[in-house]
Amino acid sequence: MYNTLITGLLRHGVVEDAKRLFHNMKERDSISWTTMITGFVQNGLDRDALNRAGLVERGYRYFESMSRDHGILPIHDHYTCMIDLLSRAGRIKEAQDFIHKMPFPPDAVGWATLLSSCRVHSNLEVGKWAAESLLDLEPTNPAGYILLSSIYAAKGKWNTVAQLRRGMREKGLRKDPGCSWIKFKNKLYIFSADDFSSPFYDQIYAELEKLNEKMIQMGYVPDASSVLHDVEELEKIKMLGHHSERLAIAFGLIFIPRHCPIRVVKNLRVCRDCHNATKYISKITQREILVRDAVRFHLFKDGACSCGDFW
Repeated sequence: MYNTLITGLLRHGVVEDAKRLFHNMKERDSISWTTMITGFVQNGLDRDALNRAGLVERGYRYFESMSRDHGILPIHDHYTCMIDLLSRAGRIKEAQDFIHKMPFPPDAVGWATLLSSCRVHSNLEVGKWAAESLLDLEPTNPAGYILLSSIYAAKGKWNTVAQLRRGMREKGLRKDPGCSWIKFKNKLYIFSADDFSSPFYDQIYAELEKLNEKMIQMGYVPDASSVLHDVEELEKIKMLGHHSERLAIAFGLIFIPRHCPIRVVKNLRVCRDCHNATKYISKITQREILVRDAVRFHLFKDGACSCGDFW
């Protein structure tokens, strides 16, 4: 029962309550420990250590010790962890070299992990290799096209972005439309980008306008590379400001009591600009904002995010 409760708390980002429950357990089995480790990873509590010198080297030592000292033969998951560790630390070329030396090619998770890091670090060369490898394994998964498109878009290569989109259409693939939702008084409020369907849209957009002015005063600069459309810069900035998660967050700021955290769920990955903007919003409003996107939990508090800006 305790393991189930802990799992539920961690899935909703209530980490401190999960930790207290875990520490109060009289007996902890392997499931208990695995649940906590997985929950910490999902909630970003493994990320801060990446900034500590020597962590990658330590990871190498542990990885090599598995077979050398304990007779444990690494499987795909262990190799994926090493790819993740190297690429998140910005050592993309080293991750590529590590893959070349593997006894078998990475699985889809491994390639997607590398590709995601290439998006963060704007490494087009390795990103293209990872995307092609991912599409060879999962040709019907649009993630490879979308992540690679974002890398090309950040570099202004719109012709290539258009080619990737055509390739998706020809294969019958499409990106799900983004939407975010928030619960208030037992009712679910769902938002899409540039959504004017809410009866509270005038209050929501006014709140976003006020927040945007304060964010700019604090040094916020919109990241137009997050918009995968070849339109004018001002249009890109306008599109960014009305993404679904921002509408849901603004709704929460208006209606959720100050002593309660704001909890938002999004069906897709949070874009880089919205992630940065939400950090500013948490600082300005002094509110805890929990966003669960398609990849992980993001707990925004006092201008920082639990994911360590990697997701």
